[in-house]
Parts: sequence; C-alpha cells; structure tokens
Amino acid sequence: DDLTARQSTFMVEMIETANILNNATERSLVILDEIGRGTSTFDGMALAWAVAERIIQMRTRTLFATHFHQLTDMASQFHGVKNVHTLAKESGNTIIFLHKVVEGGTDKSYGIHVAALAGIPEPVVKRANQILVKIEKENRVAVGESAIDFKATEQVSLESLVTEDPLIERLHHLDLDRTTPIDALTELKEIQDEIKRRRP
Repeated sequence: DDLTARQSTFMVEMIETANILNNATERSLVILDEIGRGTSTFDGMALAWAVAERIIQMRTRTLFATHFHQLTDMASQFHGVKNVHTLAKESGNTIIFLHKVVEGGTDKSYGIHVAALAGIPEPVVKRANQILVKIEKENRVAVGESAIDFKATEQVSLESLVTEDPLIERLHHLDLDRTTPIDALTELKEIQDEIKRRRP
C-alpha cells in the first residue's frame, strides 16, 4: 500500500504495470510477480492474461510469475512463451523447496504448506486442507458465495431447460472449442452478473 497517496496495493500494482506497458521496448527486461492478485479471481486472471498478451505483442523479454495456472495454456497458443516452475518435494505433511527451476507448467500450489511454515495455528491449517480437498473433489473454483463448476462429466442438457431466456441462448452458442479459457471465464462472469441483476 501507499497510504500517503491513498493508494491500495492493487492500485500501486496497476500503476507500475501501466508504466511497464506504456514504456517497455524490445530491449527491456520485465519482471512481473503475481499480477492481478489484489482483486477478485476473475478480474485478476483476466488482467494477468491480457497483460501477458500485450507483452508478447511488444516482444519484451519477460519473467512472469503467477499462481493463475490457466495462464500456462499460453505456451501452446503463443510463439516464444515457455513455462517453468520450481521443484518441491512433499513428504507427508511437510514440504521441502528444492530451489531448482525446471521446464514445464504445474497445477500445484503450496500456499497451505507455506502458511504452516509461517506459524499459522494448526487447527486453521487443518481446516484449510479439509476445504481444499472438498474444492478439488468437486473440481470447482469458488469466488465468495458463487462458484463455477468445471466438471465436464456432469453437463446439463440445454434442451432440458425449457425457456427462451437470452442468457441460455448465449450459453448455447458459446463455442468452447474455439474460446480461450480467459474468454470463457469472462463470458460466464458477465452472464452471472446479469443473473444477479435480475434477482429482486
């Protein structure tokens, strides 16, 4: 935070990111760490993806650290993008960070392990692990009180929803085979917002 300027952590982050996007060149070296972390999951992911796309267009050499695992898909969509991650060794409930960078993406995070190492009380860590298991089992990403289910095995037939609602039509015509993950999430967020606006 920049309290003297009345700027939140996220605002400071966005000002610095704007400075990079407006001034970096092909000769620059940019290091970005967790862009979008200071806002909602969907907004943060959308911003991180869009910033990464812009940097690719600028041909600026960049190190982009993120916990938005969806961004690893960019390596298969854009020339010159490579995924790397740091190795960690799990042993029971403990973890050892090996401080070794290897090629490839990862879908694992160790936030709860780090919280335990930092001294978060054991009951809180245990409860966090219980919640994590439930979320992973249900294969869903929750944001506040809402959740989007990504399970492909439990698809609901749109024909079974007897309605002429334009939102249903919008979903029906959404071509997921040709839509990037971030565009799909953005579309779903807009539909969700419209549903919330309709409720009394």
